[in-house]
Amino acid sequence: MAQKFERNQEATVYIGNLDDRVTDELVWELMVQVGPVVNVHLPKDRITQSSQGYGFCEFQSAEDCDYAVKVMNMVKLYGKPMRINKSSTDRRTQDVGAKLFIGNLDVQVDEKLLYDTFGVFGQMVQPPKIARDALSNSSKGFAFVGYATFEAADAAIEALNGQYLANKPVTVNYSFKKDARGERHGSAAERLLAAQAQKNMPVEQIQPQQQQQQQQYYYQAQMQHPPSQTGTMDYYPPPQQQW
Repeated sequence: MAQKFERNQEATVYIGNLDDRVTDELVWELMVQVGPVVNVHLPKDRITQSSQGYGFCEFQSAEDCDYAVKVMNMVKLYGKPMRINKSSTDRRTQDVGAKLFIGNLDVQVDEKLLYDTFGVFGQMVQPPKIARDALSNSSKGFAFVGYATFEAADAAIEALNGQYLANKPVTVNYSFKKDARGERHGSAAERLLAAQAQKNMPVEQIQPQQQQQQQQYYYQAQMQHPPSQTGTMDYYPPPQQQW
């Protein structure tokens, strides 16, 4: 009879987008550099025993878990950026529709750079996803990111639209909705629904006040590097770029 393992969810990270070649041992060796690891589990197909592309890593403390999310998210293993979230909050975070389109990306920009840049403004429900060619895996020059709140998305647009990432100024705006022709996310209706949902949100899910302090610090840094005065045009994605 298999032993049932009781995992400490507060000290566990979810790891997604894993390459098939990633093993439990490799994840352990990587995560132990962040802090003491208790357990690593990568679920496998019952028949083929092949990886299912995700897993869990439990640390000894919640502090090490939080640190792992900050430093390991979007780190590449076998060319694929890992998506790391805290397991205890991953499933409870609601998608309110605060989804952004990031256009005019330089080819040097990867998911890790986008995460470090956009993660300053608030909790993400969807980490940065760069559209890539299916064969060459090269960037198509645009990406998407989803926040837990419209306040975070608004702050990201205000601070980053027109700013340079690598060697090109990026365009940042709300993405178009998939099922609404020509309508972007961020509408008054979406914001009203999000506000109502937040009223029913458990206390532990409310964004800490430190996040606002991070935003203010970032704005001060932006003042030292104002947007380009050449002007940028809005980038309107075709249907396949809607989200």
